[in-house]
Amino acid sequence: MGSANSKGSAKAKAEARRARIEEQRRAERARERRNRILTITAATAVLAATGIGGWYLYDKAEQKQQATAAPVPGEQSWTNLARSHVNTPVSYPMSPPPGGNHNPVWVSCDAKVYTKEVPDENAVHALEHGAVWVTYNDKAAQGDVQALGAKVSATPYSFMSPYKDEDSPITLTAWGHQVKVDKASDPRVGEFLEKYVQGKQTPEPGASCSGGMTP
Repeated sequence: MGSANSKGSAKAKAEARRARIEEQRRAERARERRNRILTITAATAVLAATGIGGWYLYDKAEQKQQATAAPVPGEQSWTNLARSHVNTPVSYPMSPPPGGNHNPVWVSCDAKVYTKEVPDENAVHALEHGAVWVTYNDKAAQGDVQALGAKVSATPYSFMSPYKDEDSPITLTAWGHQVKVDKASDPRVGEFLEKYVQGKQTPEPGASCSGGMTP
């Protein structure tokens, strides 16, 4: 009985932690929208009062917004990716694939660490839901694999698996975006997760990351 209660308590704490994280992300996105509106409103007011000087301030505000949206260094991006559900294998041109047609069932991607490869078609569906997929090959150091696993285990809407056919020790993939690194300590790992877990690129924001298939 005590063991069951402990498991229930741990599950409840994990769910509460995920809920807090999602609420913080929603608040942050709302805060960014408010800040943008306030900045543009202020710049427009200055424009009306000072003419050319107002245009300068408005341009600076736009530059700041663009810097916030800047890609992670070394990131590759793809647009106009297909999104049809298919029940047949898909031949993706990229490894790992950052999008495209995919299986109707997503791989469970709510802070999941897998020790064997997951099917590309199910993984791509998880990316469509706003998850980040962390992969590694046999060139990745064991310590890096463990560090990445700990990070993914603490990050809702992320999942991790080995991927023998990638050309970098470690790869992080979101829908339409990908960055390759050599070490778990590379600061781009955190930057990529922060930017793309349920990020603006998500085709289906808020879609579930649990209840999918597990390899």
